[in-house]
Amino acid sequence: MAKKPLTTVVIDALEDIKARDIQLVNVMKITSVFDYIAIASGDSTRQTKALANNVIEKVKEAGYDIIGSEGEGTGEWVLVDCGDIVVHIMQPAVREYYKLEELWQEGKLEYPKPKREAKAKVEEVAEPVKAKKPVAKKPIAKKPVAKKPAAKKPMAKKPAAKKPAAKKPAAKKPATKKPAVKKPKEAA
Repeated sequence: MAKKPLTTVVIDALEDIKARDIQLVNVMKITSVFDYIAIASGDSTRQTKALANNVIEKVKEAGYDIIGSEGEGTGEWVLVDCGDIVVHIMQPAVREYYKLEELWQEGKLEYPKPKREAKAKVEEVAEPVKAKKPVAKKPIAKKPVAKKPAAKKPMAKKPAAKKPAAKKPAAKKPATKKPAVKKPKEAA
């Protein structure tokens, strides 16, 4: 009997204990330390510990080795190192704070399948459905519609004519000064 892929074993183990928001990211092109990172949420310390224990048990049952695990004491963030996959099980507040998804965003999300890929797979697997013959539709007789006379548009009000500005009284012209006549200097 062939071994189940490690990714499938880990995802199944997380789903068994009702982990939330499970993500599996392929990081082969980003790091050579491991191939995948799995991130999941548990609602309580008890659930995160149970999820980690279930992953460890199922991975060992499937014939794979566990390198180690950390964080079981507090249960806020438990890490299980399965060699090719590192599993992070976190409480929602801790997951929101550390945002591992953003840290590994250059990787390829493999679970849950992106909607486009999942839809394409469903279409490939589904058997072609025999097309039904189109039913001839009877033409619907159109009733003549009486045309209504075009509604008159209300006339737009013209802006009120501007009144000419009141005439200002003409400014007084300065009186022209007569040239001053120079008085001859008296001889002394």
